[in-house]
Amino acid sequence: MAVTGQAGTAVAAAGSEPIHGTWENPTGDVRVVTQPCGTELCGKVSWASDLAKKDAANGGTPQLIGTSLLRNYRETKPGHWKGNVFVPDLGETYYSTIRQLDANRIKISGCILGGLLCKSQIWRKL
Repeated sequence: MAVTGQAGTAVAAAGSEPIHGTWENPTGDVRVVTQPCGTELCGKVSWASDLAKKDAANGGTPQLIGTSLLRNYRETKPGHWKGNVFVPDLGETYYSTIRQLDANRIKISGCILGGLLCKSQIWRKL
């Protein structure tokens, strides 16, 4: 069962592991650090490959490192969050969900049209 404390420290049921930490995208070219932001969950880019930085710059995000990708996530039930994901190479923010699959994997989905069309990625914890 998940526990959410005053500082927003969520723990997933799957492995009783916190969602906070450093996560890497499937291609290994972006790393995001997730942490509490008040009672919400957020995540900022801590490292990115040169190609990811170039793609972000081409999409209108000149400084990828430090950019907040995961924004305003609130836990809806144990191991599940809803919020917004910023996609730097598109320069757009989308409705999003995060589901913690286990201690080392999260599934991040970004959606348009009120959740009718979604794209998902599985990120791994470092």
